[in-house]
Amino acid sequence: MGAGKTKRMPRAVREQQMLDAAVRIFGQRGYMAASMDEIAELAGVSKPLVYLYLNSKDDLFSACVRREARSLTQAVRAGVRPGLPPDGQLWSGLRAFFTHTARNPDAWRVLHLHARTHGERFAAEVAAMRADIVAFVTQLIAAAARDAHRRPHLPEEEVAGLAEALVGAAESLADWAGATEGVTAKQAAATLMNFAWAGLGDLMTGRPWVPPEEPEPEPAPAPGGAAVPGGAAVPVQAG
Repeated sequence: MGAGKTKRMPRAVREQQMLDAAVRIFGQRGYMAASMDEIAELAGVSKPLVYLYLNSKDDLFSACVRREARSLTQAVRAGVRPGLPPDGQLWSGLRAFFTHTARNPDAWRVLHLHARTHGERFAAEVAAMRADIVAFVTQLIAAAARDAHRRPHLPEEEVAGLAEALVGAAESLADWAGATEGVTAKQAAATLMNFAWAGLGDLMTGRPWVPPEEPEPEPAPAPGGAAVPGGAAVPVQAG
């Protein structure tokens, strides 16, 4: 009897293998240095098959960015447990974020480093992912303010600014944790909670930090003149 035919792998499964290999190579090499030959070899397929499935290097990279952006966003959303108090929700979301980035370092480099610097098309896809996460964090902070009762109506721009600051800090800390040996996802999340919640907790309970009273700065001299009280400028005579 002749040998039976090898069962063909479903296209969707094969494509995910290609994307897995591409994320690893793009993450470690960057877009420009990544080789389609190397990606095909790591995926266990021929280079023509990679082009058949994913058209071009640009399209392959774009597919990687979209998949990993979706995966990170889903991980953060799924990590937040709605029944917890505000600090517990933020903690669970940060744990989910840092756990995902720690487990997928190549994907994080693709999103946070390579996609942002390679071209507008890819940067826009990452910006959309980031905007989604910022909007989600904005909702968490607004809900926390409502639950705190004392600050049920924080100004919209203040909530948006806090969310931007928190997400930016998380991104920087993920880079630091990935480059620092021995730092766990739990430790990274705890670091950011210690940094952020001390201030957020006071804000929610009506104890915001207030800038000290300071005198108004003197007006700057106008070109060719000297500043005087009241803001008027007088000509400066040449010596």
